[in-house]
Amino acid sequence: MIYLTSNLFKRLFHLVLIIFLFFPPDLFAESYFSKEETVLLSNAAGFAAITGWGILNWGYFQNDPKKAHEGWFSEATKKGGADKLGHFYFSYALSHLFSFLYETRGYTNDQGALWGSLSALGISTWMEIGDSFSDYGFSYEDAVMNLLGSLTGYLLSTQPDLAKKIDFRIEYLPDFKKMDVSTDYENQKFLMALKLDGFDFSKNGVLKYFELHLGYYTRGYSENRSRERNIYLGFGLNMSRIFNRLSLPGVSKAVHYIQVPYTYIEANRKLTP
Repeated sequence: MIYLTSNLFKRLFHLVLIIFLFFPPDLFAESYFSKEETVLLSNAAGFAAITGWGILNWGYFQNDPKKAHEGWFSEATKKGGADKLGHFYFSYALSHLFSFLYETRGYTNDQGALWGSLSALGISTWMEIGDSFSDYGFSYEDAVMNLLGSLTGYLLSTQPDLAKKIDFRIEYLPDFKKMDVSTDYENQKFLMALKLDGFDFSKNGVLKYFELHLGYYTRGYSENRSRERNIYLGFGLNMSRIFNRLSLPGVSKAVHYIQVPYTYIEANRKLTP
């Protein structure tokens, strides 16, 4: 009975969080809060969301604080390095989400990029502090990747010419049996896309609808089968340009961060131990 109640509470919390992320109430409208208050309140909301998620899914505050040496991308690590790219991507994407919010509330592009990156770094660091009170422990490797993700977010926010050429994305085909999709590395891929339409030589030809990928993913680390670490090169469609051509700017923006499955071909290589 206690397990069922806890499981139901987790699902309700996840549902509320998803609804808030995809259909947010207009709490940060300028008529309610100043731009400075928006920074404070958005960070408070982020810290609260991470704390709640961590308590429900990651066992926050159940142990005494401890450190953990997780390693990087070797075959012997717990997730083969996919979790490290997960930390990078989370901080990177979160910095852009905050930057966009801050710019809509009156900050300049550079100011929004700075505060967005600092907000993402603060929240991801708090997540690592929460890990120190769980079975995971504080990992300096995760902290480094959080920092790199936040810095990369700042760089691409302040260098529009570079942002036209490069995206960092996640591809995810969900396993709906998983309660915590954020750590479902078994069904995720992480990649950097080089968009040909960001280069002058392709702007007037068909090449502007294509892009190159460099990706990494692991398999078998969460199941009772052989572990795999895979790196791949891909050649795919530039879905952002295609959706923009179809007058779907919101979807076009989203696919800068989310890789649409089955829109590319890949040459895969398994890494040996």
